Amino acid sequence: MYDYNYSYGYPSTNTGNNEMTAAVVLMIFLVIFLTLIVAYAVTSFFLGKIFKKAGQPAWAAWVPIYNNWKLLEMGGQHGFWAILAFVPFVNIAAIIFQYIAMYHIGLKFGKEGVFVLLAIFLPIVWIIWLAVDKTAVWQGAPTQAAAAPPKTTTQ
Repeated sequence: MYDYNYSYGYPSTNTGNNEMTAAVVLMIFLVIFLTLIVAYAVTSFFLGKIFKKAGQPAWAAWVPIYNNWKLLEMGGQHGFWAILAFVPFVNIAAIIFQYIAMYHIGLKFGKEGVFVLLAIFLPIVWIIWLAVDKTAVWQGAPTQAAAAPPKTTTQ
């Protein structure tokens, strides 16, 4: 009876846009991936400097879960919280223990207690600050086994 064709003669095909959409999505993922790689490299580099100041091996900063384990141990917490951070709902407690460890690390480097706020809100700035600060000297207990003094024989 009535023909309700509202196309007004304009073709409504979608040719060529699928390739462009795929290219844009690929570029977005590539930019995100490269940003994450750069952030990981910068964080690991400066975390390695912090580990070196604290007597830890610098290579430990480049191992993804192990670096959090060592960071927790430097702050006086159990390292297994680094693994428990992957368990849902337990990760809330794990991040709290991470912040407590960062607080103690700041104190051991001679920083004020409020310095942990930088670790909570801008952790990359906290890491870089501790790494490049010449006044930040590790004042905590040695985190690596100290070499035994040579034995002397008395005669």
